[in-house]
Amino acid sequence: MIDWKPPRRMTQQRRVILEELNKLTSHPTAEELHRIVRNRLPKISIATVYRNLEILSAEGEVLKLEVAGTQRRFDGTTDNHYHIRCSVCGRVDDVHMALVDDIEETAQKNSGYGVLSHRIEFTGICPDCTGKN
Repeated sequence: MIDWKPPRRMTQQRRVILEELNKLTSHPTAEELHRIVRNRLPKISIATVYRNLEILSAEGEVLKLEVAGTQRRFDGTTDNHYHIRCSVCGRVDDVHMALVDDIEETAQKNSGYGVLSHRIEFTGICPDCTGKN
């Protein structure tokens, strides 16, 4: 038996959160996105933003970027691409480069796992922080 659940309905709050996230390339935290969304929905709570980001992430509408010891960040671009995170300020940017060919197949072959997806994240020091040092 397949465990199928119908997609959740796109509420106005969820739609606005997704629209605002899709305008950004900064990979905001929930708090940063909350400040932006409040320009359109002044009464929206931070809890509502968190809850809807979790729903959108579970439904594959947004990417949730998580690294131990850092705040979760969110990305409206859900296709395969790579990120770079500043180890000083936590800023996250997309890395515009070709995807590594056959990486999932190679990982599956070498590990015996059934690979579902992959995420590669580089770390470094962003241009703003490099200028500070």
